[in-house]
Amino acid sequence: MPPLTEQSYWQSLGELAGSEEFKKHLENEFRDIDIENPSSVSRRRFMQLMGASITLAGLTSCRWEKENILPQAVRGEGVIPGFPRRFATSMEIGGVSRPLLVTSRDGRPTKIEGNPLHAASLGSSDTFSQGAILGMCDPDRAKHPTADGKEKSWDDFFAAIKPVLDAQRGKQGQGLAVVSEATSSETMAWLREELRRAFPKMTWIEWEPLGLENVFDGTAMAYGAPHRPHYDLRQADVIVSLDADILGLFPDSARLTRDWASRRDPDAAMNRLYVVESAFSATGASADHRLPLRSSQIASFALALEERLAGRTPKAGVDAKAMQFIDAVADDLKSRGGRVAVIAGPQQPAIVHALCARINDSLGAVGDAVRYTAETGRVATGNAGLRQVVEKMNAGSVEALFVLGANPAYDAPADIDFATAMGKVGTSVHCGLYSDETGSRASWQLPQSHFLESWGEARAWDGSWTLRQPLVKPLHDTKSAIELVAGLLGRTEPTGLELVKAAMGAKLGTNDFESRWAKSLHDGFVAGTAAAPVAKPAIARFEAAAPGAISTDADGKDLEISFVADTSVWDGRFANNGWLQELPDFMSKLTWDNALLLGESTARGLGVDQGDMVRVTLRGRSLDCAVLLMPGQAPGTGALALGYGRTKAGTVGGDGEVDPVGFDAYRLRTSTAPGFDVGAKVEKIDGHYPLATTQEHHAIGDFQDTAKGGIQDRLKQLYRAGTVADYAENPGFANSAEVIHHPELKSLWKEHEYDHGHKWGMAIDLNKCVGCNACVTACVSENNIPVVGKSDVLKGREMHWLRIDRYFKGDANDPQAVAQPVTCMQCENAPCEQVCPVAATMHSAEGLNDMVYNRCVGTRYCANNCPYKVRRFNFFNYHKDLKDEKNETLKLAFNPDVTVRSRGVMEKCTFCVQRIKFGRQVAKNEGRELRDGDISSACQQACPSGAITFGDLNLAGSAVAAKHASPRAYAMLQELNVKPRVLFLARVTNPNPILVPKAEQKG
Repeated sequence: MPPLTEQSYWQSLGELAGSEEFKKHLENEFRDIDIENPSSVSRRRFMQLMGASITLAGLTSCRWEKENILPQAVRGEGVIPGFPRRFATSMEIGGVSRPLLVTSRDGRPTKIEGNPLHAASLGSSDTFSQGAILGMCDPDRAKHPTADGKEKSWDDFFAAIKPVLDAQRGKQGQGLAVVSEATSSETMAWLREELRRAFPKMTWIEWEPLGLENVFDGTAMAYGAPHRPHYDLRQADVIVSLDADILGLFPDSARLTRDWASRRDPDAAMNRLYVVESAFSATGASADHRLPLRSSQIASFALALEERLAGRTPKAGVDAKAMQFIDAVADDLKSRGGRVAVIAGPQQPAIVHALCARINDSLGAVGDAVRYTAETGRVATGNAGLRQVVEKMNAGSVEALFVLGANPAYDAPADIDFATAMGKVGTSVHCGLYSDETGSRASWQLPQSHFLESWGEARAWDGSWTLRQPLVKPLHDTKSAIELVAGLLGRTEPTGLELVKAAMGAKLGTNDFESRWAKSLHDGFVAGTAAAPVAKPAIARFEAAAPGAISTDADGKDLEISFVADTSVWDGRFANNGWLQELPDFMSKLTWDNALLLGESTARGLGVDQGDMVRVTLRGRSLDCAVLLMPGQAPGTGALALGYGRTKAGTVGGDGEVDPVGFDAYRLRTSTAPGFDVGAKVEKIDGHYPLATTQEHHAIGDFQDTAKGGIQDRLKQLYRAGTVADYAENPGFANSAEVIHHPELKSLWKEHEYDHGHKWGMAIDLNKCVGCNACVTACVSENNIPVVGKSDVLKGREMHWLRIDRYFKGDANDPQAVAQPVTCMQCENAPCEQVCPVAATMHSAEGLNDMVYNRCVGTRYCANNCPYKVRRFNFFNYHKDLKDEKNETLKLAFNPDVTVRSRGVMEKCTFCVQRIKFGRQVAKNEGRELRDGDISSACQQACPSGAITFGDLNLAGSAVAAKHASPRAYAMLQELNVKPRVLFLARVTNPNPILVPKAEQKG
């Protein structure tokens, strides 16, 4: 393995150091880890990890159980066998609706996409939406009402709660409290007011552990009233992100990602993205410049930037590196004539949002790249509201508590002990998808309908009113939250549909209601209901606190801990979803866990290494957790993802009978410092914890440079990038002799000619990929890819057909990061086909590398001969035992268009051949030829940035043919003469020359 230079890309710290362990990964396809021997972990932990695999994957077997298949005697109305139907609906998280389009086959949902008619998605989606199919089918969901652990009926519940509510009417609801998850539902708002009229002294608050209170409090500080910010990144030449993951976990991220990517074309005017953050995010990886900085110093940075823009010397002490960054950003912002956007993250305190509003206003950005809408109708929310309820419970003044969807017994701040206070309430009711930490403590646990089973509506980030319609009858005896509240009002008969239509009629009027309802239901949203931007608001006067010093070189003695949303489980609500748990985090590549992320220099100062167990102590509270070394983590900081350490999530996420998955960061998080806190102490304790990271799995090894006779830096050829200056000087820089050189390529046999018919190909624009993982989850859902569990991931046996390689370049403490999706390249001279002894992998006339599962005997020669390492061997029958009554609903998660594979076969990407065949069938039925855009692969359809293009290379004018003809297009490992059908478009960054080290500047 060659020594790495400053210009080399590297995947992990092990590769950067040239460790023997990494070299071993290059030599062996599968990792040699003895997870079968549980001596390194507790027996309870080992059994839990195996349980997670067994529940979703079934036990090992080499044969299928006999199953009788009966014909459908009566066809449903409007159902055409083999033809899917698509319905618009929506999914709400944190009070923000995500417009969706769901494919239904045989009366059940099988695949989720973004709604192509709605501006928030235009057909793209995210990982949480893609994983919702499995969430609906989860066998651990609450199925029936229960009281004190005994199964009851809904009639039993309403009969039992009636005298409680009758007693509260006499007290005007003074002893009644409702804690709801955040919602923008007009139906729920209407019912809430109806309930308030019946119980005028009741308490109703909304609780979200990852809420948006700081955003609204900050705009209220700036404008005198809360406003909702909207960013049009198409109009922003310069974007400054202050701890804001705008291309990842951010409200409206799908639209923001698409708009940002639309300005990343080097043949047009490119935007420039600056990111200041402590923990490396997807947005930081996409930045032209990134400054690692403590989260607690972001406010000082924002104030210093404002002062520099005003021509004043910043009050805060600023070290040289941070000052150079501030100077460059300020000059760049001032030169753009208001075509800029400065954005703060929701975890930053209100003052940062207020400062960003003031900066945008001073630069003239408000009205174009930045707009505001009025934020009205808010109820008591956040930490203050939750504290109010807990104080009342502790005082004995809450006699009846209703928790709707939320789980505060798990995710409340550590200094607001909701779980203990809940035990002091006489009647407590929890309505949720699971009997979770809150539900298991309640007098009554009521099962909530999944959004794919229920009627509802909510507002998207732009304010548009999106509708939710069920795709299937509730799988269990469940009700939606609006049906429950209607029942508390004595309205047990109205269905969710009737409630939504009543609320919509009250809001929109009855004039031509039915036709408007029909169109809205078809489109998935009510046209013309997006919130109108307010006229440019006047900035209110406010004073920022005296800033602290800004340093990019903290010593680590006074450690800062950031509490971040998790890319797989969010705040913990998706902890029991195996698709998401097994999804590698883009930056850390960690699956099935969270860990304390530390930079290399900080970890070295603390004397800890990867996998070491440590005790984190913060404000008198402690948490034992594992360490993961994370390049680019700001010095003197650590990051902990929320949502793990669950005890009542389910068999996959932790059910209380065995050790939980990951570590509960909520135990350290307080209401006074929910985003980050300073003053943590970290000490190493006994034990080493196995972290299932995939960053070194399927690494593409070194290869000989036949032209020079030496070993090249492999990643310089795999991932190719340049600057706008490089592109201007040589648009074909990605294929220059400096990057790749080889002798004339000749085949050993006559190659197939694709001069007629279809020639399927793909192009991936590295300038647009943000590593969001939507494509990976979409591939899992579309192709029935099994979950293998943590123990097999530790062995390198994850089954994902599509992976996103994450590479670093530069200093480990402040590197650049890049993303590269890698799938089967569908090689025309496929090395896998040449070695298969039974012709299980073979080439189609249209250039697809097909797999004939019935022939495969599991030699794995093809995987050994694949230079891209994109084939996955299916060791076990992961779908066995689904006839078990407990797992019966899991069958519904499978896509019927794709074969469910048994053990012992090789799997890989097929370019979604089932979609190709369906598109061909539709075109044939319509009596026409296939058109460009008729067929989208699952990964392409989900991608919010438009980085993936698929189509027919033989079709004149096709988008994929145009991408293949781009001077930026290159083939990975082209010197092997395998002729891949997937080409990459080299990344082109737009750096500020002031911030480019002289050694890297041209000339």
